[in-house]
Amino acid sequence: MKKIYLLLSCAGFLAAGCNKSLLETSPHDRYTEETFWQTPEAANAGLVGCYSVLRNAGIYGGKTSNNATALWEETLSPNAYNQTDALSFNSIARGTQMSNTGGIVTGRYSDCYGGIGRCNTFLAKVDEVTALDDASRRRMKGEAYFLRALYYFLLQNYYGAVPLILDPPDKTAQAELPRTPRAEVVTRVLIDLDSAAAILPVKFTGTDLGRATKGAAMALKARVLLYEASPLLNTANDPAKWKAAADAAKAVMNLGGTGYDLFANYRALFLQPNENNKEVIFDVQYIFPQQGSSFDLICTQYNTNAPLLDLAKTYYTIKGLPITDPASGYKADSPYIRRDPRLYGTFTYPGDMYRGATINATRFAITGYGMKKYSLYDSVAPPKDKSDLKDGQSDINFIVLRYADILMMYAEAQNEVSGPDATIFAALNRIRDRVGMPHFSETLSKEALREEIRHERRVEFAGEGLYYNDIRRWKTAETVMNATIQNYNAKNIETRTFDKNRDYWWPIPLGEKDLNPNLEQNTGY
Repeated sequence: MKKIYLLLSCAGFLAAGCNKSLLETSPHDRYTEETFWQTPEAANAGLVGCYSVLRNAGIYGGKTSNNATALWEETLSPNAYNQTDALSFNSIARGTQMSNTGGIVTGRYSDCYGGIGRCNTFLAKVDEVTALDDASRRRMKGEAYFLRALYYFLLQNYYGAVPLILDPPDKTAQAELPRTPRAEVVTRVLIDLDSAAAILPVKFTGTDLGRATKGAAMALKARVLLYEASPLLNTANDPAKWKAAADAAKAVMNLGGTGYDLFANYRALFLQPNENNKEVIFDVQYIFPQQGSSFDLICTQYNTNAPLLDLAKTYYTIKGLPITDPASGYKADSPYIRRDPRLYGTFTYPGDMYRGATINATRFAITGYGMKKYSLYDSVAPPKDKSDLKDGQSDINFIVLRYADILMMYAEAQNEVSGPDATIFAALNRIRDRVGMPHFSETLSKEALREEIRHERRVEFAGEGLYYNDIRRWKTAETVMNATIQNYNAKNIETRTFDKNRDYWWPIPLGEKDLNPNLEQNTGY
């Protein structure tokens, strides 16, 4: 799949032939809408274009200089800090974003619609490629449905109601469309995901690894339904919505032929040699030198996704107890000893071994901590050819959906449906078993288990950009984001604010409103 990404850029340079008439006005040095959709290779290149947007700065990032959008998403939460305000992530974390903030607020909106436009064009045009066999056409449509659903899911998740467009780009017809109610957008997302799941294969092999599968469509559906069931959107706490989410996650767990399971080593799960392993359901593909990311540069040099003390304090000790519990064995003079192993697999700390040397508090000067997840750098010295990776030289894939998240989604939703039961503990304990942490107590009440699941999500997915959306959908952002963030030795960095009446949604970018006066602004902007 990484190699297939190259087709799109190559296609634009194919010449159509020599012009034999001085009166011929059709271009012969580039494709046009009328001449492109003629061969199976062109159809595949068009589909690759739909995937390619995933690597734009507004989505998961990697195409622009020193960009790491997928990693900066974490800095919107109490887990990490973006001290340079790259792509305006720290403006959102501080609660100072406005409609003219730019950065990710503008980029995510425009890039999602860029991806949607490509998917819409592909779906409208692929039937014109008569040389394409029916099985391939059907499968490729499934991929486009999945991608369109993903882009619309992102749009409504951050902005709420957005114009729902299902036809190829048409300025005359689409330029001044009003916002479609968010629920209608979600309905279309679910329709597209069901359509994709019905026609996509269970798995791909060889060079097709990385394409969307039946499991990817089903897993994204589970995430959509979990968000819909959560307090931000499910204000009446309708149990039917929680059941729908639990059932969707369970369907992925029961899907035969996928090979989905937890990868044995938590740290190694995020290393390049283990890409496309059995835990990965869908990821964004990177390959250097054709199209790499800047993940290693960001993690090891720029430190613009610096972990915070609040995250470090969140990890339990190996006894499965919080560090505030006298029985936990925690010692303030050696705070990083005998902690949940996921801490060591996620970030560095003063006194840790990193790149073959013991690091001090100034090695990662921003907070004292440095993120390891999604970087090849760890305790041992890297090979010489990887010792100083620069912009665009990283090729670790970014995982959008993995099997541990399915287990966690099922546990969370099922607890809201039934309260604690054996199936919930079975799912949760599989995740704990991987890192050698104690099992959950089966005497926990529904409310207590809810809090433990939320804690478990935070530590399991730290550094992966999920916690910001978790605290939004749980409606806890108004509590945890109104706080002063601190470095490793509890020195204050800055005080963040979160307006519960405004900040659960991003503003419609000012530039979009200037272009389309029919776009109503979100409350408070």
